[in-house]
Amino acid sequence: MNLVPVRVFTRRAFCLAAVAAIGIAASALPARAQGGGADMQARMMELKEAMAKNKAALATYTWKETVTISLKGEVKKVQHYQVREGSDGKSQKTSLDPAEAPQQPQGGRLRQRVVAKKKEEFEDYAEKMKTTAAMYVPPDKDLIQAAYAKGNVAFAPDGGNVKITFTNYVKPGDSMTILFDKAKKQISSIAIKTYMDDPSVGLTLNVNFDALPDGTSHVSSVTTDGQSKQLVVATVNNDYQKL
Repeated sequence: MNLVPVRVFTRRAFCLAAVAAIGIAASALPARAQGGGADMQARMMELKEAMAKNKAALATYTWKETVTISLKGEVKKVQHYQVREGSDGKSQKTSLDPAEAPQQPQGGRLRQRVVAKKKEEFEDYAEKMKTTAAMYVPPDKDLIQAAYAKGNVAFAPDGGNVKITFTNYVKPGDSMTILFDKAKKQISSIAIKTYMDDPSVGLTLNVNFDALPDGTSHVSSVTTDGQSKQLVVATVNNDYQKL
């Protein structure tokens, strides 16, 4: 099986967002009042150092990823991968599934064409969902900084957490909400509300985090919901092992 470079919704780049959230939450002042300055520069330096540290930690692990694609509540495909960070710093995954046996066409030619067309539309839409999701996951430090500078950041207490919401993050009218655990100093979850090419075609992402025994943060699950098509892509990451 070949190793294929992919942009997996996890790992070191998500921890980038965690440190960004720590820097913002610790100051707990309105975004417009920050105005950049020396304090922001110090936070950015902390961010770069944390990125390098976490990248090194995650490079020593391999883990399993399960991707389940459902249409209108019915599971259409389940994929299993072994994942690790490549020497180029990008995540790589190897399929753990056996090769699919060719399926015998059923029905007449017209039915076969209809089935083939629906499958093509399904796969095309799933790819568009992935493309849109990749604009948000992992969070980008430059987009976070831009939203912060424009005052498009709001803070709200939520028990032992701080809820940090970025609006107009990638597209006009979108939002990304980070739930930050103050005690653990880690992101608990991220919720994203956006859309495809048209604002009427909504797309949501819900991302949950967990920590390994050594404290390394990773994404435990990602659910991408293409609401208008009732298409859901659910990713679960587990069984982390040292290389």
